[in-house]
Amino acid sequence: MLTTVLIVCHVLVALAIIGLVLLQHGKGADMGSGFGGGASGSLFGATGSANFLSRATAVLAALFFILSLSLAYVATRRPADEGGGVIEVIRSKQQEKPAPKAQTKPAPETPAPAPGSVPETNKDKQVPQ
Repeated sequence: MLTTVLIVCHVLVALAIIGLVLLQHGKGADMGSGFGGGASGSLFGATGSANFLSRATAVLAALFFILSLSLAYVATRRPADEGGGVIEVIRSKQQEKPAPKAQTKPAPETPAPAPGSVPETNKDKQVPQ
């Protein structure tokens, strides 16, 4: 249950980060229109204070890392009574089920050769070529 909640939150935070990054105005967006003007001076310089979108992205990124670490912790900590993998689960299910009774058909009886007769072998048969 906890793992499912963590995964849902992780996916939602990841989608929010993608949306915020796509909404933000990049540093190189002004370079085409203002190259050589005053706008290009701030291209590689200090950008000033961070706005709401960049702060929200930073908070969501930190939350994303925390959720990633918590998912890793939950995935590696299992109760001692729980199996270690898929093979153990299959083996335990097979041990719980009773084995089905095998229904065997009797083999068809072949007539015994008559006393004194010679059994036919492959050497005696002629193979057409």
